[in-house]
Amino acid sequence: MNQRKPFAMACLALFLHVACDALAAERDVYPSRPIRMIVPHPAGGGNDILARLFALKFFAQWGVPVIIDNRGGGNTIIATEITAKAAPDGYTLILTSSTHSVIPGFYPKLPYDPIRDFDAVGLIATSSPVLVVHPSLPVHSVRELIVWAKARTAPLNYGSSGVSGSGHLAMELLKNKTGLQLAHVPYKGMAPAVNDIIAGNVVIMFGNLAPLLPHVKSGRLRALATAGTKRSQVIPELVTVAESGLPGFTVSPYFGVLGPAHLPKNVIAKMNSEIQRIFQLPDSKERLTALGFDATPETPQQFMSIIKSEMNMWGDLIEQNKITLE
Repeated sequence: MNQRKPFAMACLALFLHVACDALAAERDVYPSRPIRMIVPHPAGGGNDILARLFALKFFAQWGVPVIIDNRGGGNTIIATEITAKAAPDGYTLILTSSTHSVIPGFYPKLPYDPIRDFDAVGLIATSSPVLVVHPSLPVHSVRELIVWAKARTAPLNYGSSGVSGSGHLAMELLKNKTGLQLAHVPYKGMAPAVNDIIAGNVVIMFGNLAPLLPHVKSGRLRALATAGTKRSQVIPELVTVAESGLPGFTVSPYFGVLGPAHLPKNVIAKMNSEIQRIFQLPDSKERLTALGFDATPETPQQFMSIIKSEMNMWGDLIEQNKITLE
């Protein structure tokens, strides 16, 4: 018996050593199995399109499937909570957007911490909402809009794709910066909002470039400026709001990848490298431009900095303007 015990212990030690080496090898060769990419919206939206483009290019490079898991509902909270509680191994990620920074302003008690419970993997793209007016308005710039609107006694009706969307919050920020009287008319989506501003039922709005640009080119709407930090790659001839006399005015919704906290460093590095590669490919950039996005891949540190900055900005605006989801 005594002679067998050292032998058994040696076998156990060898087994543990091999098992540990196998686990380490799996980590080193990440990815070695399918990756689940959660999208907190139904299929067809911006997050979903970006996720599927990434999945296609990633599989072509690595031969590893990226499974898109659309988990709409709950103002993105359901999908985000699933990600926060997933194993931090790099096989469950979420393609999120600026909603991640906006939601905490409406829900002080979330089932996750929007900063501590996540690791930033990489920023993919940003968009520049465009400020458009009905062509009946006698204004051709942001300066002219402010002067004309302040001379009125009645508020201007502005449309948006819904409460808490980038178009809604951009208009509320404009109201704060200028003192304009504005009345919000929320719609259930971008399409009915665009139809109503073309009809003149609302006269001003911030919206995504892609659905608005054809109407700007046809003359049914007039574009005054974009809201990003710099001119959009999609329509570079159009000035920004900041260039138009409101320095510091920036609304630039982001789209990027997060994972649960404590992801291995090699996983973050590899996935960020792939994001950088995929979304700088000429055909990827062309696709982004067609959708109204600007390709802006950044490091994980830069992406997390953007998330925190937007949380502070939108949290303050929601509190100051007493905005609710009702």
